[in-house]
Amino acid sequence: MNHPPSDLERRLGLSDAVTIGLGAMIGAGIFVALGPAAEAAGSGLLLGLALAGFVAFCNAMSSARLAALYPQSGGTYVYGRERLGPFWGYLAGWAFVVGKLASCAAMALAVGSYAWPGHERLVAVLAVAALTAVNYVGVQKSAQVTRWIVIAVLAVLTMVVVTAFTGGTADTSRLALGADVTAGGVLQAAGLLFFAFAGYARIATVGAEVRDPQRTIPRAISISLVTALAVYVVVAVTVLSVLGVDDLAASRAPLADAVDQAGRPGLGPVVQVGAAVAALGSLLALILGVSRTSFAMAHDRHLPAVLTAVHPRFGVPHRAEIAVGLVVMVMAATVDLRGAIGFSSFGVLTYYAIANASAWTLTRAENRPPRAIPVIGLLGCTLLAFALPLAAVVSGAVVVLLGAAIYPISSMVVRQKG
Repeated sequence: MNHPPSDLERRLGLSDAVTIGLGAMIGAGIFVALGPAAEAAGSGLLLGLALAGFVAFCNAMSSARLAALYPQSGGTYVYGRERLGPFWGYLAGWAFVVGKLASCAAMALAVGSYAWPGHERLVAVLAVAALTAVNYVGVQKSAQVTRWIVIAVLAVLTMVVVTAFTGGTADTSRLALGADVTAGGVLQAAGLLFFAFAGYARIATVGAEVRDPQRTIPRAISISLVTALAVYVVVAVTVLSVLGVDDLAASRAPLADAVDQAGRPGLGPVVQVGAAVAALGSLLALILGVSRTSFAMAHDRHLPAVLTAVHPRFGVPHRAEIAVGLVVMVMAATVDLRGAIGFSSFGVLTYYAIANASAWTLTRAENRPPRAIPVIGLLGCTLLAFALPLAAVVSGAVVVLLGAAIYPISSMVVRQKG
């Protein structure tokens, strides 16, 4: 089977790659995920966060070694194909593209709900169109826009933390574990929070556009993951100290509620703007990742070959980017996406499970990670996938099995055209 073409231009340096990873991880999830996770884990919220971070670390180390060996567009689609066989690469690509298309549309609607409540779909479509245009004119432009988004979001989060801890209502005794902690609750919270850290994969997905990828990609993944974990821990400790676990679990906007509880309700709109900007950052990184995986799959004829075109001036897979943007715009404008997070979550964990299985096959000469890393990563992904709410497990499994059922048809087409 042919390898993806190498005519994408390597324009991203270390700071660009770190920025793309942070833009994907420090997104809207930090503003909304803590409440559902607290509802699942109770006072074990921080344990769930630690578990999610640990599994993400193992996945990141596996992905980093693979990305340095295969610095191509497509991420785990490429790793699975090269290390485990075409079917596993295809399944990883399928789970990622289908799940993340729905995530893109859901994130676009999140932008709309924060920016202009009541007109979510219109704002979502316009946001996708604007970000697709940014991606179209070059990956460096995407990195530059993401950098400003990350700076803005970090400024808002810093304001929340400082305001909460200087308002006189923070009480660190609220961080203590209580009798409500259960293993199942902690696992479910970890599953919900894991996706906050999954954004480092965007760095590997754009591997064909990174300079000196063998050094840059592993360093960028480590830096962005550690930074994002530190941010999440600080924010989680802050809102838990101010609101307590019960109020946090009941909150739909915990960061805004935290500044309100601290006696600064006027800052609520600032937090809302920060959430909208964060959602834009996540959406930009998502579109970037899906278009690159689609580009790689199209080269292997699992998607239409027309998507393999690279723009002669901007050096990006422009047709794949336009196609992804159009699909997401249609979904955001027409589809009820309340169930999207379910199969998207399951699909992403499937994707990372295949990445860890691929890393297990690396040899010493290929700079494999310690053997425990891919084993823990694989087991962790499997455990978190099946600890998700039942509806998420069922819908996710159906999507993954549908992809597996389509594979024989797809591979027959590949053989005929190959």
